[in-house]
Amino acid sequence: MNGNATSVHRNVALLSLATTMADRVTTSADIDSRLRPVLKRLRLPSGLLQRVAGVHERRNWADGQTFDGAAIAAGEKALAEAGVDRSEIGLLINTSVTRKHLEPSVAVRIHHGLGLPSSAINFDLANACLGFINGMSLAAQLIDSGQVRYAIIINGEDADEIQDNTIDRLHREGITRSDFMSEFATLTLGSGAAAAVLGPADAHPAGHRILGGVTRAATQFNELCVGSVSGMVTDAKALLKGGMELVLSAWKEAMGDWSWGSMDRYIVHQVSDVHTDALVKAVGLDRRKVPVTYPHYGNVGPASIPITLAQEASTLEPGHRVLLMGVGSGINTAMMEIAW
Repeated sequence: MNGNATSVHRNVALLSLATTMADRVTTSADIDSRLRPVLKRLRLPSGLLQRVAGVHERRNWADGQTFDGAAIAAGEKALAEAGVDRSEIGLLINTSVTRKHLEPSVAVRIHHGLGLPSSAINFDLANACLGFINGMSLAAQLIDSGQVRYAIIINGEDADEIQDNTIDRLHREGITRSDFMSEFATLTLGSGAAAAVLGPADAHPAGHRILGGVTRAATQFNELCVGSVSGMVTDAKALLKGGMELVLSAWKEAMGDWSWGSMDRYIVHQVSDVHTDALVKAVGLDRRKVPVTYPHYGNVGPASIPITLAQEASTLEPGHRVLLMGVGSGINTAMMEIAW
């Protein structure tokens, strides 16, 4: 496969990273309870989410919470932590998969909610679970080019509607085991929000340098995971196989420009035990350097990587090398190195 894209950033730093976690805890036992008649009819055991995926609980928004409101709250925290005045923000990229409607963009709601200047470029960037890394990469390129000085990357996800729709559908007559397993991944999803502020490294020596990374596509697999608010259908085995082949291919080609075999931390997109173990094995990672958040937060889509990095930040020290890694439906993969 051709088409590997390598990016190198000269003067960009991650200045802050903030999250807003949903208040309501939904356990996998709760979902089993809602699906009890279905499991009984299909002669499937309870506890599949815990034993197969390793997801024991996930977060959902409580009454009064919304994904875009949570994204705005995360953005406010990120701006405060970065010490950057909102008037200096030249770019807002919303990377949420979740959206209430097709038009206008989610970005305009967040731009208004954060009170950003009218000069701040704002738009949605959607690329399944890779959106946040893609957003950071694009913002870094614009900062390096001098187009903008500061950028904020934001994501907010809401798993409620898709999970409710999926559970309702699984109760219908005629649903088979195969149907159930094709929608199994939907039950692992969780809600959450995250935001990051990027800026010029030379003006912020305490920031975390974004060095660059690689992306690679295998879009012949574009029908293996297809989702909407109505539901998500996944060919889990084929998606895993295609994704791991793509990651391994990108990893090997990146070795000509990068040395990622001995990073201090690998922050991977959070899916399940199966996917994490497969990724570790595929490229020979040290499992102890791969923190996981999916057991308690589930798969929070593009927010998974920034949420996991934020959770891990207190254990990182200046000089540590961190690699962000993800695979998104479609299939695409992206990796980005940060010098902490």
